Amino acid sequence: MKIAFLFPGQGSQFVGMGKDLYEEYDEAKKVYDMAQNISESKIKELSFEGPEDILNETKNTQMAILTLSMAIVEILKKYNIKAEGFAGLSLGEYSALISSGALSLEDGIKIVKTRGELMQNLVPEGNWKMAAILGLDEEQVTDICKAVKSGFVVPANFNTIGQIVISGEEKAIIEAGELAKEAGAKKVMILNTAGPFHTEKLVKSAEGLKEELKKYTFSRENVENVYKNLDGRAYKLDDDFSDILSKHIINPVRFTDTLKNMYDDGFDCFIEIGPGKTLSGFVKRMKFEKEVKIMNICDVQSLENVVKALKEEE
Repeated sequence: MKIAFLFPGQGSQFVGMGKDLYEEYDEAKKVYDMAQNISESKIKELSFEGPEDILNETKNTQMAILTLSMAIVEILKKYNIKAEGFAGLSLGEYSALISSGALSLEDGIKIVKTRGELMQNLVPEGNWKMAAILGLDEEQVTDICKAVKSGFVVPANFNTIGQIVISGEEKAIIEAGELAKEAGAKKVMILNTAGPFHTEKLVKSAEGLKEELKKYTFSRENVENVYKNLDGRAYKLDDDFSDILSKHIINPVRFTDTLKNMYDDGFDCFIEIGPGKTLSGFVKRMKFEKEVKIMNICDVQSLENVVKALKEEE
C-alpha cells in the first residue's frame, strides 16, 4: 500500500474543528500553541468557539486549517503512520510541504500568516465570489466563462472530474452559473470564500508573497514527494519555490491532474487530513481503474478509525 496525504484548503473550515484533538492529544496542543504564539492570533479560540464570520476571514481561515492539518500529522507520527507522497488544495500545499519535511512547521506558520494577510488585505475593491460547477468538463466551463458578458470570471480550480470552481465578480459568477445550468450542469454552488482567488486580480498579493518567500529555506531532500497545484506534477530539485508558490495565487489549481499523476505513480491509499471530506470526494469522483483506499481524518473518532484500519493492513 502506497499512502498519500491530502490537505484541504479554504472553504472546509467550521467552528469547533480541532477541539477534541486538542483536548485528547499533547501533540495537537503543541502545534496549536506554537501556531498561536508565532501568528500572534487567537487561533485556538476562533477554531474551537468562533464566531464563524471571524473564522471565515481569509487570514484566520488559512491559519486555522493549516494548524489542524499539522496537528493531525504530528499525532500520526505517534502511531508511526507516514506517507510517501503529499498534495494539498491551494493553501493545503503548505501543509504538504511541511508534512514532507521540505519546510519547517515554524516557517510554514510564518509564511501562511503573511499569505493570509496579503490575500485578505490586497483584494481589489468589488463584490467577489467563487462557485463550484458540477457535471461539466473543463472545456465547457472555460467556454462558459469566456461567454459571460457581465464582468470578470475565469476557471480557478480544476478539482476533479466533473467539478470545476470559477472565480470572479459576483454578477459574472451568477451569469456563468445560469449558463452552466443551461449547458447541463447538475449543480452550481456558491462557496464560502472571500476573494477572487487563483485569478490575475490577486497579482499584488502574489508579488508580496514572492518577496516574503525569498526569506525562507526549503529542504530539497523530500520535495520530489510533493505534488504542485500549478501543474499537478511533483516538485523537482531545482524548482524555484518562491516563484511557484507566488504564481500559485494567480493561477488555476490543477488538482485533477495532481490526483491523476499520483495514481499513475502508484498511490493507492489517499488520506485526507484536515477539516471536512472534500478531497475524499474528489478522489472518489476520479473513478480510477484500480480500486484505491480513501480515508479522512478531522477529529478523534476519524483518527482512531484510520489508525485501526491501517494497523489491520500491516
